[in-house]
Amino acid sequence: MNRKRIALAVGALAVVGLAVAGAVMYEPAIAPVTPPSPDSFDVQLKQEGARVVALGDCVVCHTAKNGKPFAGGLPLATPFGTIYATNITPDPQTGIGNWSEAAFARALRRGIARDGHQLYPAFPYVHFTHMSRHDVSAAYAYLMSREPVKATAPANALVFPLNFRPLVAFWNVLFLRPGPLQPDPAHDAQWNRGKLLVDGLGHCASCHSPLNAIGGEKSGQAFEGGIVDGWEAPPLNALHGASKPWTREQLVTYLRTGRASEHGAAAGPMLPVTRDLATVPESDVEAIATYIMSLQNGDAPHTTPAAATSMMSAARETTPAEQRGAVLFSASCAQCHGDGSPMQTIGERPSLAFSTAINADTPRNAIQMILNGINWHGEDAMNYMPAFSGVYDDRQVADLLAYVRAKWSAKPAWPDTVPLVAKLRKEDSAR
Repeated sequence: MNRKRIALAVGALAVVGLAVAGAVMYEPAIAPVTPPSPDSFDVQLKQEGARVVALGDCVVCHTAKNGKPFAGGLPLATPFGTIYATNITPDPQTGIGNWSEAAFARALRRGIARDGHQLYPAFPYVHFTHMSRHDVSAAYAYLMSREPVKATAPANALVFPLNFRPLVAFWNVLFLRPGPLQPDPAHDAQWNRGKLLVDGLGHCASCHSPLNAIGGEKSGQAFEGGIVDGWEAPPLNALHGASKPWTREQLVTYLRTGRASEHGAAAGPMLPVTRDLATVPESDVEAIATYIMSLQNGDAPHTTPAAATSMMSAARETTPAEQRGAVLFSASCAQCHGDGSPMQTIGERPSLAFSTAINADTPRNAIQMILNGINWHGEDAMNYMPAFSGVYDDRQVADLLAYVRAKWSAKPAWPDTVPLVAKLRKEDSAR
């Protein structure tokens, strides 16, 4: 009798568990609509939508290399496999043309597609959920007014069981906290606007925070740095710890132009973000900078002047790798980065002594800069750097790193970088 009761109890619990799981995972479809005409939206609302979409960096993630804007197909490498960005043009077959505004809002706020399937959290709906209703409407009006592009993204390549989308529902239970952000009365309007943009629409923590084993942002470690597409997204709460501590004004300039005096130029995944931010009102970027600067840990430290760093480097014996690197630097780099080079004396570019990449704890970004450079972007030639991945082998890149680290940084030498150069080169070629 007892065994029968236990069996019945276990069965009942299993039924209840399955019912709860089904309730958590199930999402109904929202009926498709006829694609709305671009003329049906208010002109002012579409203009505001352009601002919202730029602040959300939508085109950055939803545009493949050499692809049409917002047509998807960009691969995002994750520890669990590759996810391809979807088409968010108003094409009714392959994009979001038959999505109602309600379906669009649900995707942004809860990560659920129009047909009810779970979206992977590489799409930062955990931050977009804080967007205002007006911003959602504006973004919808803008995107629905773009040129429809018929383009189907490649199938995602994720490991089992993460390729089973309904499981994302349980991830959402752990990490999704829907609802608007409430203003903090202890701070002024600019700070609160910055917090809304950084924590919400701008989703800065998605890249600049470490992730846990299941891809969620680690609790209590927001803005402490992360890895994106092989690049290190540096901590946003340690800008006072840079070789030359950042100021709010420098951060505004950097976010709007992709470069800042005494710090250098944006590269990798951050470069297109700055190009988007160049299109929004300066007041938005000022608010972002105000909030980020309020996150800093401790006071700005005493820093070693660039000249003193160079003197310290000259006072010690150089290694063979540094000697080889010096020759390579003279051949390929000194024209722009050497002491007294035109880029510094005329272009007013900072010394490498202030470079975030050269002074970082790891050589990851310095490697990526040498391998990939900064692509030419129209007339913006001042932010250009040629790629050397096809010029130098792994050992030569490592020698260059040894030389620039020794000459322009007061920090200890990086360990042998050849293995990491080879690894990043392989990963970059696979993207």
